[in-house]
Parts: sequence; structure tokens; C-alpha cells
Amino acid sequence: MIGSLRGELGARTGPTEVVVDVSGVGYRVAVTTGCASGLGALGDPVFLHVHTHVREDAIVLYGFAHDDERRCFEALLGAHGVGPALALAILSALSPAALSTAVLEDDVDVLCSVPGVGKKTAARLMIDLKSRLELPDLSPSSVPTVSGERSARSEARAALAELGYAPEEIRRALEDVPGDAASVEELLRVALRELAGR
Repeated sequence: MIGSLRGELGARTGPTEVVVDVSGVGYRVAVTTGCASGLGALGDPVFLHVHTHVREDAIVLYGFAHDDERRCFEALLGAHGVGPALALAILSALSPAALSTAVLEDDVDVLCSVPGVGKKTAARLMIDLKSRLELPDLSPSSVPTVSGERSARSEARAALAELGYAPEEIRRALEDVPGDAASVEELLRVALRELAGR
């Protein structure tokens, strides 16, 4: 199994696929949109953490800029009904930190913002991911860890939704709110300032 690749960016063969040239051998690797945009120009050095996915008809490499993304991808693959394409789509839309925050807060709307994920799939994923994600390892220091803070974020999210903001806008705004902003009022103040700036 291939666990990582170090080489040069040989080609971009699609919005989420690149070729990594390792000593003259080109490896086709599926990547997230964020990873693809961060790889630089052709010929630039590349290092990717890799998950090797073996199917009956093919061996497919999935590459990630950071190891927590690879581990999160593998946790998603272990969830019921999630294949590599959907797992990659989820990680293209959500960072591991954002995904772990959503799971900690039971925020189904965040998962529903990913194309191809409906309410039923999102609800099932929430249950599966709570046991599969290494939440303490994937959570940033800003992720709330006490029930009062999680409740405040949930209330702030509901208030922003009532004001007409879309789930994706709310997720992005609250993602940038520092962890010490624990009250609903403070969360709303910072989030609204962030939304107004965009």
C-alpha cells in the first residue's frame, strides 16, 4: 500500500485529480479541491499523504496535504453508505476541524451544505462519525468542549438562520469566531461582523 508520495507536480488532469511525478513514474491521485489549488505550478515539489483504495477493477490513490485529512477521509469511508467520491466531496467542502465541530454540535445543516448529502444521509453520518472520528485529535483549540458553549453556538446558528443567512454562510462565519466568545450575544456580534465584511 502507498502511504505517501514525494515528487513533482507532473500534471493537472482534472479539478480534483493530479499526476505526481516520482523519479520518472507518474501517479494519478484524486485530491480535494482545496488540496488541488494549493499544490502550486507544474514542476513544483509535492508531498501528499495517501490513502490507497483497492477495488475489483482498479487501485485508486487519494492524496491529502495533511495527515488529519487522510485520517478523516478514512473515518468517512467507514461510515455506512459513504464511498470515496462522497468522502472526498465532504472534505472538499469541510475541513477536518469544521467537520469535527459539526459532529460535536450535532449540526446536520453543515453536512447538508455538501452537494449530494441530504437530511437522512447527514443524520446517519452524525451517528456514525461520533464513534469513528478522533474528535480530540481533529478538533482545534477553538472547538467548544463544554455543553454551555455548544448550546450558545447552536442558539447563535438558529438566530442567524432566522435572519435569512444560508447554512454555508453561517458555518463559515461561526468557524472564524474565537473559542473564548462563549455567549450567544458575542457569537452573534462577531459572526454578523464577519458576514457583513463578506
